[in-house]
Amino acid sequence: MENRINNSFLDKTRRGEMAATLSVRLVRTNEIVVLAKTAGFDGIMLDMEHSTFDLDTVSQLCIAALTAGIAPLVRVPSCHDTAMMARVLDGGALGIIVPHIKTVEDVVRIVQSAKFPPIGSRSEMGALPHFQYRPMPADVSARLSNEATLVIPMIETLEAVDTVEDIAAVPGVGALFLGGSDLSAEMGIPGQYDDPRFVAAYERILAAGNKYGIVVGLGGFQSRMDLVEKLGKMGARWVSAATDSGLLFNGAVQKCSQIEAIGKYRK
Repeated sequence: MENRINNSFLDKTRRGEMAATLSVRLVRTNEIVVLAKTAGFDGIMLDMEHSTFDLDTVSQLCIAALTAGIAPLVRVPSCHDTAMMARVLDGGALGIIVPHIKTVEDVVRIVQSAKFPPIGSRSEMGALPHFQYRPMPADVSARLSNEATLVIPMIETLEAVDTVEDIAAVPGVGALFLGGSDLSAEMGIPGQYDDPRFVAAYERILAAGNKYGIVVGLGGFQSRMDLVEKLGKMGARWVSAATDSGLLFNGAVQKCSQIEAIGKYRK
């Protein structure tokens, strides 16, 4: 048995490279995991906040991702349901992305639920899917799980931006995820990522991540790869690069447009 849980997504970011995840909120079967792996994504982000996915669906997709060798991350529905966070991790996730963070106390509570002692207070369940269900000594399982599990607060509220340095400093936090859509909407400038107020916010978030040596990820920037490149040079190491629904819709529109153009030409 290896002396670590493989997390290629985390390994890539630690090498200073940009990792890409596919956000999944539509497709419920393991084919989406294989597609993401073959396409070159480093992980999948299973979105329980903006989908009707249940825990069983999420767990099956997480286990498929572990087998495929890409990282399963799960955006949980709420920052308050810590029991759900622990169950998602027990089900195979290598990280939880937590929305609506406002205070440092929110983050401390999340770390406590996601990490085993001595870092947190997560309950030991025995054989985990991360170890292919092999029974392991509790101290070994806890240590390896804590090393591989990412706790990822979303920075998408004005309150979180105001305390981002303290959030980044919480022991056990592995990444910050900048929620561009919600944060710009809270500022009253939805989608205006070049507005000086939004620029100041992302500069502050990236500075906090760089100071504490944790990954900063980007959400809501799928149509702004120019900005992703800029933020990558400033220290961002992860982008939610696409969604399954968006890829399907855009591909369908493109194909229908091609067929329509052929029809017009034949006339």
